[in-house]
Amino acid sequence: MTPRGMLRELLATGPGKAGMGLLVALLALSLYALVAFPLDFGAKRWSNPSVWADNPRSVPPVWTGLLSGGRSMPHTVLETEEPAEVSGATRTYRLRLEFEADVPPTFLTVAVAGVRYHARPPRLEVVVRRPDGTSVVLARPQVPGPRSGEAAPYERFGEGSLRVALTSGERTTTALRELFLDEYAADVPPEDLRDALARAIVSVPEPGAPDGLRLLRGSYDLELRATFDDPRDELGSVRFVAGGSRFGLMGTDSLGRDLAQGLLIGLPIALFIGITASIASTAIGATLGIVSGYMGGKTDLVIQRLADVVANVPLLPLLIFLVFVVGSHLLLIILFLVAFSWPGLTILVRSMVLQLRSGQLVESAVVIGASRWRIMSRHIFPHTAPYVLAQMIFFAPAAILAEAGLSFLGLGDPSVVTWGQILESGFRTGAVFLGWWWWVIPPGVAIVITALTFMLLALGMEPVVNPRLRSGAPAGYRALGAGR
Repeated sequence: MTPRGMLRELLATGPGKAGMGLLVALLALSLYALVAFPLDFGAKRWSNPSVWADNPRSVPPVWTGLLSGGRSMPHTVLETEEPAEVSGATRTYRLRLEFEADVPPTFLTVAVAGVRYHARPPRLEVVVRRPDGTSVVLARPQVPGPRSGEAAPYERFGEGSLRVALTSGERTTTALRELFLDEYAADVPPEDLRDALARAIVSVPEPGAPDGLRLLRGSYDLELRATFDDPRDELGSVRFVAGGSRFGLMGTDSLGRDLAQGLLIGLPIALFIGITASIASTAIGATLGIVSGYMGGKTDLVIQRLADVVANVPLLPLLIFLVFVVGSHLLLIILFLVAFSWPGLTILVRSMVLQLRSGQLVESAVVIGASRWRIMSRHIFPHTAPYVLAQMIFFAPAAILAEAGLSFLGLGDPSVVTWGQILESGFRTGAVFLGWWWWVIPPGVAIVITALTFMLLALGMEPVVNPRLRSGAPAGYRALGAGR
């Protein structure tokens, strides 16, 4: 059959249509991921905790709020480069947080970047003005002074930033305790505040409320006051982050990594593993099977005995051993998968070739003097091609599952992001036992959908492999083929 005929027969079946639809969707998402993310995403971003420092940790997706009811705390990032007020040598950078949720922020941080001074470092102070008219100083971040041999002007946090957590530390605990004591005459024990600092910042003391604190909804002014000794001194930007109780399409893991990004970038990697391994395994297996079946003699004996040996080697334990000894680079893993996946196809193709080489077409080619390689490539391979193509589609999900199994055991390539690695990190940190389902179920479903896509394509290829099942065959002929 021509490639166009194969495609027509594939799309004539329900599984073929479903498989092609899923494959097109997966390829489109893979193309988007390759365009949207850098190729070194795994090493430079996914494995870098500082990239995800502003994200909440271990929170479910945003859309789960529609199912649970109540008002969740949205993840909020506020940033400014210009001061809202200048009073003498003090510049006040002010940002407003509208808090109307039924749960407090998971954390509150401030980050300062682009500090430049000529003599002494600026003095910083973080103040929160609350809806009840009170204010509290939560932190006084320190900018490093001049170093020995360094010439003015002194630049700090040009690439990174000075990041201060406002929901931890003794200063925040003491400041809130004094606020509640002075304004509400409520002496909240320090040990109670330490366990609920994020809640205490947006609450007022009230007996009988959770943790003895009632949420205070309204507008909060988050201020950073910077006092400079030289009018030429500068401060680049101020960023306040209020951690949400839900985040993104797929939530976050224990490091704050956006799982939606991990799942998306893992798709082209999974397809690359499956397609590359299946093409290479099929090419080797089909070639050796044709050579073995047509050449016969010692060539046949050597290839078949080698296939028997490799086919009887337990694959997963051997892969674990090889990856542990040689290395866990992605290309090495694919090479190992290819090296032990070809024997089954070789044995099956050989049995087909043994029948084809005694046919009239092959005998006629021999009589007119055609070479062995021409006979194998032009007169034998086309008859085995539909079956070989179907087997190639079957190999792809097996390769994807094998790599996921290795990654789940902690033996995957750490420089790339795979679904197996996401599952492994989830199980290692106890996501299953803690109920963090968004960390475990989505990568598992992604593996299943990808494998199902190739399985549907393989089922749709049955009419190509078996002519009796084709749509143009007589009804009795199709019934005979289905019965067999």
